[in-house]
Amino acid sequence: MYSVRMLQVEVLRAALLTVCLTVSVDSAPPPNVVFILADDLGWNDVGFHRSEIRTPVLDRLAAAGVKLEGYYVQPLCTPSRNQLMTGRYQIHTGMQHQIIWPCQPYCVPLEEKLLPQLMKEAGYSTHMVGKWHLGMYKKECLPTRRGFDSYFGYLTGSEDYFSHHRCCPITPLNVTRCALDLRDGEEVATGYSGTFSTELFTQRATSIIQRHKADQPLFLYVALQAVHAPLEVPERYVTPYTFIKDKNRRVYAGMVSAMDEAVGNISRALQDTGLWNNTVLIFSTDNGGQTLAGGNNWPLRGRKWSLWEGGVRGVGFVTSPLLERPGTVSHELIHISDWLPTLVGLAGGSTNGTKPLDGFNVWDTISKGKASPRLELLHNIDPIYDDIAPCTGKEVDFEKLQESWRLLSSRRALPELRPQFNVSMHAAIRRGKWKLLTGYPGCPLWFPPPGEGQEEFTATPEPLKQVMLFDIEQDPEEKHEVSAHHPEVVNFLLRRLDHYQREALPIKFPPEDPGCDPERLGGAWGPWA
Repeated sequence: MYSVRMLQVEVLRAALLTVCLTVSVDSAPPPNVVFILADDLGWNDVGFHRSEIRTPVLDRLAAAGVKLEGYYVQPLCTPSRNQLMTGRYQIHTGMQHQIIWPCQPYCVPLEEKLLPQLMKEAGYSTHMVGKWHLGMYKKECLPTRRGFDSYFGYLTGSEDYFSHHRCCPITPLNVTRCALDLRDGEEVATGYSGTFSTELFTQRATSIIQRHKADQPLFLYVALQAVHAPLEVPERYVTPYTFIKDKNRRVYAGMVSAMDEAVGNISRALQDTGLWNNTVLIFSTDNGGQTLAGGNNWPLRGRKWSLWEGGVRGVGFVTSPLLERPGTVSHELIHISDWLPTLVGLAGGSTNGTKPLDGFNVWDTISKGKASPRLELLHNIDPIYDDIAPCTGKEVDFEKLQESWRLLSSRRALPELRPQFNVSMHAAIRRGKWKLLTGYPGCPLWFPPPGEGQEEFTATPEPLKQVMLFDIEQDPEEKHEVSAHHPEVVNFLLRRLDHYQREALPIKFPPEDPGCDPERLGGAWGPWA
């Protein structure tokens, strides 16, 4: 017989076990967070998306973690980094137009509280390696003044991979300057000429990991230069790709392989130091691939600079022993602005000091497979959009396409539309399965991977409309425009765009300041104001 005494003992034992488990969970140390951001990596540039480019490390880490197949970034580097660091849409920081050019005197607003500052408040040691590109015209804008304990990298948007020099025109002076752009902390870093930046940044990242003391959680942000143009990489990485006939694609493939190796070295350093078992590693691109410089987003439409899926759907995954459902794929809607509340939440920190966030904490979506709290995503609204890159494709008369769009822009695409939103503006919004685009979204072509068997492919799109609607779940390639069949959806999404535009800050995009001239700054790009 099961006595009352025995029952009391079992109840007490269960209660004590619950208390012990609760104490164990509550006392678990905050996880280390390593965020690796690739530059211009396209949807079709990783092995796990069936690319011809070999990425064994990324494939392995993604397979062991959670692949984010419904993950979105911005179509350009500064906007993506801005939203990563602030957790806020770029319309709410006044940075909805283009990127920050080297001589523009502005940066992410100083009143914005950035991710590293919040992680630091949560007790983390914070370090950054690589590309900043969030403004540097005065010292207050530098990474070391925005929450990072250490910084090693470059401040502008692109440079030579070996010399670490950036060449850029200074319009007010009518000259082009080439100068060093590499900093260790706030000081110009010399003596690294000839070292390939992917290797240089990896060496610094692994050194930080090796020196880190385990009694404090680590936040390490590695913003690689790879695989942004210029197309440069040691020849040994290109050798395996002789089967790729297109030269740009072949060199680009080598750059991706070098980046894959770099991610492997960083993850191995975490394992060798014993940090891996309590680390969350996130890998993300900053925008879609640039087809003019070897990147590819096939079968998605568009590329970098555009609001088509090829510009905004990002390669991304999370891998960690702390995931509750490793080895899975998430198709839930997740955006780069979601990382700030997610990571601060993991850190046990608080976002109370920030301005109102547009990001959501999506850890349970990633780790447990729950539905995303994000139902809607504003891709952007840019009233003065201009795509500076040429849009050309084989056997496609883009001039004719442009003219058809200009004609449509002079009239209302759907006469029954009621909202006040100016549909000639470059904008896009996602709600559930629906995506609405207005104005000119950017280069509207599909770019197959260059190589044998693709020469006869043509992808001439239908004439563009002022308002276009796509069912992204059924039509991720954006081939079937359905606005005429769903006017109620169109009207609803236009009202949402109108709502966002009414609360958008004025665009910050100041003219160049000739004071940026590196010749008067000791021969390096850096703060001048």
